[in-house]
Amino acid sequence: MKELVDFQKEFNDHLNSYAFSRNPKNLYQPISYILQLGGKRLRPTLTLIGAEIFGVESKKALDAALSVEVFHNFSLVHDDIMDDAPIRRGKKTVHEKWDVNTGILSGDAMLILAYKLFETYDPNTFQALAKLFSKTALEVCEGQQYDIDFETRDDVLIEEYLKMIEYKTAVLVGASLQMGAIVAGASEEDQHKIYEFGKNLGIAFQIQDDYLDTFGDQEKFGKQIGGDIIENKKTYLYLEALNLANSDDKEQLGHLFSLSPSDPAEKINSVISIYKQYNIPERTQIAIKEYTELAYNVLDEIAISSDHKKMLIAIGQGLMSRKV
Repeated sequence: MKELVDFQKEFNDHLNSYAFSRNPKNLYQPISYILQLGGKRLRPTLTLIGAEIFGVESKKALDAALSVEVFHNFSLVHDDIMDDAPIRRGKKTVHEKWDVNTGILSGDAMLILAYKLFETYDPNTFQALAKLFSKTALEVCEGQQYDIDFETRDDVLIEEYLKMIEYKTAVLVGASLQMGAIVAGASEEDQHKIYEFGKNLGIAFQIQDDYLDTFGDQEKFGKQIGGDIIENKKTYLYLEALNLANSDDKEQLGHLFSLSPSDPAEKINSVISIYKQYNIPERTQIAIKEYTELAYNVLDEIAISSDHKKMLIAIGQGLMSRKV
């Protein structure tokens, strides 16, 4: 049976062989640039695994996997423009290296290219892939808008936040696995279940990201601890603290998240102190574990080999034990 690294290599080889060198260069060079910046390649790897576990060689899912990666990076190009982010994976963002108009247009082209990659499949597979892709792409946009809306709201509920991260992050993880299952011709029931596995894992992954931003090891995390606090982001930790805090601490937390000091160290320490007072680190870890177990429980209902189940569980364990 293939190892995770084998699937990653197979995808990277396919990505490197794919020609994004058409004209005009200022449209396609930014596409090659963002795709070559690296990253975990988690989503396309899951597409290959999704095909393999349902009995089809992973190479048949390479174009579907590439579509997932192109779409994911399209969303990053546009997110970086909206956030005015200067750096992505240690390099200049597309709109900084070129300009905003180029970033918008190259991003648009990436979305079209993502659909175009489905053309290598037979009509029934094409239709199923395109239907899932359209649903997922729209949900990702909805999740992004929820995230933007939350910036100016003081009444965000944890349930709303969980819906936001489900749409913005988790649905693409679920869809990545389901696309592999579609290429393999898996039953609709198994497709739905492998999607649910990926979606719940994606929610756990994002909550873990929230946790690491505040309580991770800065050296291993690769960026400043407390970035979400500095940016006044309403993360799982913040919303859970608001739910549990007494009126004085709730008011203090709200006040702290209205500040943008030039030296944020005191603000970060004050927020972390409130979080620890209400056991937010432990409660967040419990939520991560609950969603991870929801994902694992779905695997019991899918008729795949125990080796393939072990591989999927190992992926989940790797994601949830990460330090970056």
